[in-house]
This record gives sequence, C-alpha cells and structure tokens, in this order.
Amino acid sequence: MTDLPQTPIPTEPSGAQSPNSPDQSFTDRHGISPVVFALVALAIVFVSYQVIGGLISYFLFGLNPTSDQTLGLRLMTGFGEVLLILVPTLLLVRLCSRTPGRFLRMEFPDIRVLLLPLLGIFSLQQMLQVYIVFQDKIPLPSELEELVRQLKDAIEQLTAILASSSSVPELMWVIIVVALIPAISEEFLFRGVVQRSFEKQLGPSRAMIVTGLIFGAYHLNPFSFVPLAALGIYLSFLAMRTGSLWTSIFAHFYNNAYACVMLFLKMDDNIVGAGNPEKMTTGALLLIFWFFGVLFIVSNLYLLKITRISSEPLSSDHSVND
Repeated sequence: MTDLPQTPIPTEPSGAQSPNSPDQSFTDRHGISPVVFALVALAIVFVSYQVIGGLISYFLFGLNPTSDQTLGLRLMTGFGEVLLILVPTLLLVRLCSRTPGRFLRMEFPDIRVLLLPLLGIFSLQQMLQVYIVFQDKIPLPSELEELVRQLKDAIEQLTAILASSSSVPELMWVIIVVALIPAISEEFLFRGVVQRSFEKQLGPSRAMIVTGLIFGAYHLNPFSFVPLAALGIYLSFLAMRTGSLWTSIFAHFYNNAYACVMLFLKMDDNIVGAGNPEKMTTGALLLIFWFFGVLFIVSNLYLLKITRISSEPLSSDHSVND
C-alpha cells in the first residue's frame, strides 16, 4: 500500500516580508510567542464557557438540574458550545494566521484515513473502561470517599440528563447536542488553534502531548482526567498525523455518539456488550485490556502506513504553517 501524500505547505524565501508586513498574522507582527497565544486563547475560552457559561447555567438550573429541565439544559449546552467556544475560537484564529483554513488543517482526508481511526477510538474506549474499574478500586480515606461519591453522583446525574434518551428522535437530538456540536467546537479550539500554536514552538510531538493533557484538565472532571487526557492525546495524534482536522472531528464525534447510543441501549456500563466490567474478574479485565490494546496498536500501525507527515518545519505564519 502506497502512502497517501499530504499536501506540502509552501514556503516563502526568508526575508520576503518586512517585520511589519500586512501579510503577517497579528501574532507575528507583534512578536507574540505561539505558546503564550495558545494559553491566552485557552484562558479566554475558559472564562467564556466554563465561568460565564457555568454561572448562567447555575442561575437557570441550579447545582442539581432535574429531568424536567432537560430541554433547557440541552439547549444551553448546545448554544454554549457554539457561542462560547466555537465563535471565540474562530475569531482568535484570525489573530495567529492570515489563512485560517490551512492553519487549521481543513483539507478533507482520504476516506480510509477518516474511517480507520474509528477502530482506534473504539479500542481505546474499551481499554479506558478497564482502567476506570481499577481506578475506582483505589482506597481512599472515608471522609474523602464520601465527597468523591457525591461529586461522582452529581456528574453522573448531569450526564444522564444531557445524554440519555428514550426514543430514536430524542437520540438524534441528543447526538447533535452531545456529540456533533462539541466535536466541532472543541476540535477547532484544541486540535486547531491550541495544538497548531504549540507546534510552532514545541514541535509536533510535544504539542500533541501537551494539548491532550490540557484537553483532559479542561473538562474539570478529576475522575475522568486520565481517560480524557488519553483521548485528547490520541485526537491530537490523528490531526497531526493525517494533516486534517476533520479526522479528529469525526473521531471525537464517534466517541461521544457511541456513549449516547450505549446509554440509549442501557449498555453504558458494558464492555462491547460483554457485561458490567465492575463484576468481572481481574484476569478477565486484563485479557480485555490486552485484546483491545493489540487492536489499537494494529489499527494505528496501519494508519501510519497509509499516511505520512510533511517534512516542512512549522515556524512563523509567513514562512510555513498556513
């Protein structure tokens, strides 16, 4: 199988533009560090979505939303993702690139490249379910254990209100709100503006890891930090390796939509329908982890085979990255 070539990114001769050329991005003209810009962008969206959006949600629905507030909470979540994450991100990307489409890697990939990561995401999901079982077995002091239980119950209650459905039409609506909108909004922010900015200064590999870790922390769920960080690193790898943001968007969408479908089928605690992992023996869990680990590795080795990374360095806006 021959490699699928990634479109080279044209460069311009050094010195082709003056330091204050209008063809440079805002960040290049003002000498703003890409890492600093990425962190400022994260801070802006954090305040916009997590703080302002969180306060609005609190005043509208309180700390413990009830099932009769489901429609309002879903509308708030969907509009919040678009207005408080996606819109600021699209405005911010104009500051770090004069050609946002190329900066964000908006070229549509080969269909194999788009579909193959779904096997990787599915395998990773099953491995992380096993990890969560072992994580939950870590002993805690009784006082802390009670606090953890209360926080988990609150998070699970909110998740159930947002993602549960009792009919196919409701499931489709839930998938739009919980899977499609967040996949687009969050990927534009994390794998788009943040990761690409980090790549300028940290290089692709470190940018991939740092972006994934920030993605895990950004969701403010300490019990799911490791799974979310692992997912974030994998999504960053997909965007970087395939040279297309659509790959990570599609994989992110599948990850969330799969969870919605499992809730609809009352199989949210199951590993591929095999049963509740909390009731499985340690040996069975390790066997499942090994099996899906092999599947994850094989699927990504094939992805590496059919893709290749452009050898172009990623530096300033006017020289390479867009």
